[in-house]
Amino acid sequence: MMPLRSSLLGAGLLAVAASTHATEGVLDIVAPWEVGSTDPSKAGYVYTRLQIGETLVEVDNQGHPQPSLAESWTVSDDQLSWRFALRPGVRFHDGSPLTAEVAAKALQLALAKPGMLTEAPIAAITAEGDELQIRLNSPFAPLPALLAHSSAQILAPASYNETGEATQVIGTGPYRIEQLQMPQKLTAVAFNDYWGEAPAIEQISYLAAGRGETRALMAESGDADIVFTLDPASQARLQRNNRLSVHSEPIPRTVTLKVNAGHPFLAEPEARRALSLALDRTGMAVALLRTPEAAASQLFPPSLTDWHLSEVAGAERNLEQARALLAGLGWQADGKGMLSRNGEPFKLTLTTFADRPELPLLATAMQDQLRELGVELTVNVTNSSEIPAGHRDGSLQLGLMARNFALVPDPLGTLLQDYGPEGGDWGAMNWQSPRLGEILQQLLAHTDGETLASLRREAAGILHQQLPVIPVAWYQQTAAVSSKVEGFSIDPFERNYRVSEMRWAQ
Repeated sequence: MMPLRSSLLGAGLLAVAASTHATEGVLDIVAPWEVGSTDPSKAGYVYTRLQIGETLVEVDNQGHPQPSLAESWTVSDDQLSWRFALRPGVRFHDGSPLTAEVAAKALQLALAKPGMLTEAPIAAITAEGDELQIRLNSPFAPLPALLAHSSAQILAPASYNETGEATQVIGTGPYRIEQLQMPQKLTAVAFNDYWGEAPAIEQISYLAAGRGETRALMAESGDADIVFTLDPASQARLQRNNRLSVHSEPIPRTVTLKVNAGHPFLAEPEARRALSLALDRTGMAVALLRTPEAAASQLFPPSLTDWHLSEVAGAERNLEQARALLAGLGWQADGKGMLSRNGEPFKLTLTTFADRPELPLLATAMQDQLRELGVELTVNVTNSSEIPAGHRDGSLQLGLMARNFALVPDPLGTLLQDYGPEGGDWGAMNWQSPRLGEILQQLLAHTDGETLASLRREAAGILHQQLPVIPVAWYQQTAAVSSKVEGFSIDPFERNYRVSEMRWAQ
């Protein structure tokens, strides 16, 4: 136990962890994310993940909207008026009832703060009898997905102070807060008047531990029943522990190589395709990420089933084809295999950052792989802010980064930010596709399933063929789970830990 104790002491978590150790009947969850606030606009994800707060709309594993606090919804023919029928008989943790007026007020407060609701052209949120009505200034088909975001969770009126700030979290979920010690710890108990099925596990504890080594040691020692987000080395070690099961699930976040398509070396799609073909994604996924299935053959991972192109081949490297593409663009190799054109060597600078520790490792591997193609890459590890700064001043050549396509379950909002006419800080640079722009606007207006599916596939196909960004790897959410726990599964959209579906092993 001494290595664990010293690690926890170094992380400042010894006292907190000790208080949760081996508590009979309490499910102990450890994750990296601090409980930084009681306001949904700042830390709402903690409360929806622990099923304390709920939203009007839930989503399934494919990201499709499902009923939650809203039983159903309809949209007018002109797509400007949405009506949400609230589930009857729902009570908050303080016993007060959920009404359309209460829900409208909660969303009005959310709309007035930074959050995903501000992405929609909302004109008004009102209560109309037992229904909630949202009126729009222009059609916005992804509205239900925005209402599934944690910043749009519905809290009781008593949660808010006179300025509209949530000072306590009084939700409707199957668990209610018993004790909150920000920013590290939260305990919750089953809510007896929950509108849905009663959870089998009655008490839960959540601990925020930022260091990956600390979390892994807590899983090994039994100080935690569930530990989220394992580093590759710890994951490999924990897989050998017969008291634990290690879970890995693709999530809608992709490591991409942002390309300045205005750079003369990168302007042609063939040049971008050549760089893509030169990458050994499988080798990096196995050796650096320890997850072979992380090799990204396209921008959207399989978890985004509506956008993932199932017919696309795997992520195989093909240096011969890459060399042929560049030769067709006039690049010639010297005696050392390095490329030049019109007397200019093929030299580029790749900018990345260490906030995500795997990125510099991937950048170094890519430097070696592109050298085999004849491209000299300089790696610049700096702050993450340098990528958007380089986008704006035009100095960025290549940027290695991670992009989350599930800030809301529908990635359309992210695509609008990244691939509009001006590109985006974390998307295209000096590249645009008029057809893609048309598709994205059509996706905002359409609600027909077949039409949406066709448009999404066309959009994904354009991004795959043109490569304004080059996909490198798909992220995996990982977790170590004690053999004492049954029924565990990972939500690919990271909205919900699904504790209410778990039970103690018999």
